Amino acid sequence: MRSRCASYVSPVLYEYPKLNGECFQQFLDWLSVQLGSDYAILQIDQAPAHTSSKIRWPENIIPLFQPPSAPELNPIERLWQFRKKPLKNQLFSSLHALCDRIQELFDQLTFEQVISVSSYNFILETLFYAASH
Repeated sequence: MRSRCASYVSPVLYEYPKLNGECFQQFLDWLSVQLGSDYAILQIDQAPAHTSSKIRWPENIIPLFQPPSAPELNPIERLWQFRKKPLKNQLFSSLHALCDRIQELFDQLTFEQVISVSSYNFILETLFYAASH
């Protein structure tokens, strides 16, 4: 059965067309299977899709909700900041040209860069602490 939410992009990447409870649940279920017997702490904001009472949290995924209006705690904000630097003071002839440049910038990202830019010591310390107990 084909998912109405996720579309396969690469061996480790799925793309979701929207953020709603159904798509988020599919992501959680997929992540749970990938984790197997391991556990994960998933840091998320308080978007309605994340906080819906309909969400069934798998036993091996522990939600860590960010406080409201705290973008500085959201790792993706650091990644966006990193990716926007090369676009500063640039003019584009069209929206299509801008989108192409953005796609090019994201295609150049390495896994190590994403980890480096989006990691926070307190998250890593929490994970190491949880793993040691």
